[in-house]
Amino acid sequence: MTPAINFPLLARADRAWINRGVRRCSLPQFLAWITPWVLLFCFGAYAAYLCLAEGLFHTNMDNRFAFGLWIFLDLTVIALGAGAFFTGFLLYVMRFQELKAVINSAVVIGLVCYSGAVVVLAVDVGQPLRAWFTFWHPNVHSMLTEVTFCITLYLTVLLIEYVPVLLKNRQLRRIPSYAVFEFQLHKVMVVFALLGTCLSFFHQGSLGGLYGVLRGRPFAFREGLAIWPSTFFLFVLSAAAVGPAFIALTTWTAEKLSGKRLVSANVYDTLARISGIMLLIYVALKSVDTIIWINSTAPGRGFPAHRFYETQPFGTWMLMAEIVLLGLVPGFLLWSARWRAKRAVLIGAAALACAGVTLNRFVLTIQTLALPTLPFDRLLTYVPSWQEVATFLAVVAYGVLVFSFSFRYLNLFPQERDLS
Repeated sequence: MTPAINFPLLARADRAWINRGVRRCSLPQFLAWITPWVLLFCFGAYAAYLCLAEGLFHTNMDNRFAFGLWIFLDLTVIALGAGAFFTGFLLYVMRFQELKAVINSAVVIGLVCYSGAVVVLAVDVGQPLRAWFTFWHPNVHSMLTEVTFCITLYLTVLLIEYVPVLLKNRQLRRIPSYAVFEFQLHKVMVVFALLGTCLSFFHQGSLGGLYGVLRGRPFAFREGLAIWPSTFFLFVLSAAAVGPAFIALTTWTAEKLSGKRLVSANVYDTLARISGIMLLIYVALKSVDTIIWINSTAPGRGFPAHRFYETQPFGTWMLMAEIVLLGLVPGFLLWSARWRAKRAVLIGAAALACAGVTLNRFVLTIQTLALPTLPFDRLLTYVPSWQEVATFLAVVAYGVLVFSFSFRYLNLFPQERDLS
């Protein structure tokens, strides 16, 4: 017979790993919370297994529509995960000391976003046994080679930055060598913050630059600034603008789910103000880029810009929604001290900003490939298969699980103890 689980003993062991001075839900409540996410993760893992073991015919992508749901959402989560590198830069380099309250959670969010994106990319390649080819036989003329190296190195940096957060656990701190290692590692964290900023800057830019050099896709093609197309810089700016907003949004969500105050009001104010300023700068430069593209770039290649919006469902409303509704409006609300002082407005504006960067990545990934480029071409249609959807839902579940365990057993929000 299988021995019965001693649940009271398990509950006491669970409490022993929770840091002192903070309150967490009971173990049964926590298990009830993570169970559906574990099931969703397993379902997605099965879908990923089908793609890896049997082939990419399980997806609805083909040689003409090679970038689908996975690439679109990968670009989105990488942009949202930029809060890790930008928050680290603001804290360790620009000396925004109030951001100490969210730097640990920013590292966890960045780690989840980048590791999840790497896993989905590995499935998207479809040949895991040849994954090492990128590093041993790099195509030095491809921006994706630089992206691969930068993302791999930055993920390593995030793992290193996560170690001090992990070693602050109540039980792990009892081991003297761990405590010493955590203390010494913390002293050089500014070096990793600078390294992460450089790596993230170049791979965010190269992801955008990839679309800007697609000469066969005049909807995305842009003229260069020096050796980079304008989309290189716009991708960097949009990620830096939305990163702090996403940190504020996830922190607020954690507060609502846990029923606890995790950070002070000035932390939200700082994140919103920085995000608003960066978002307004991005919208201004995006508007200039769009005007130049409409009046010079697209006509110069024989495509009047209005033709790209004649095919439904890609109307001009998408351009207006991206720049005005999901760019200018949240940028102004986050920048204005009067409006960001209202928590509901701040969170709503942060959500709009995140939706804006999501729409931008959708436009460049899906709309760019769907639009016809020759007179006899038709609009390409694409609907992701259930395997594609399930694989990405597994990444979402993985992110929720990692953040949930980190929140329960690690010191993600140092101000929580003082505010409770």
